[in-house]
Amino acid sequence: MHVKKGDKVQVISGKDKGKQGTILVAYPKKDRVLVEGVNMVKKHTKPSQDNPQGGILDQEAPIHVSNVLPIDPKSGEPTRVGYEERDGKKVRIAKKSGEALDK
Repeated sequence: MHVKKGDKVQVISGKDKGKQGTILVAYPKKDRVLVEGVNMVKKHTKPSQDNPQGGILDQEAPIHVSNVLPIDPKSGEPTRVGYEERDGKKVRIAKKSGEALDK
């Protein structure tokens, strides 16, 4: 996958197109990611120990990884990802600026 947990990404298609957020969880086997504040859905919950009131909660749902692009650290725009070997390690780089996406 071209994105990892903690990456700042922008949604490029779907109902939340243009929104930016941080990846909370990545599901590589399903090719999906959970992005903060994107693809919000209503979840109906029964009363429980944690939530004695029950009710309707807003929470994020996973979106397909092809619908997000990482943000370029230099320009702040969405960019595609390339791979290079630097210091003997495979590093993700931003195609627009050539900056490394990995810390």
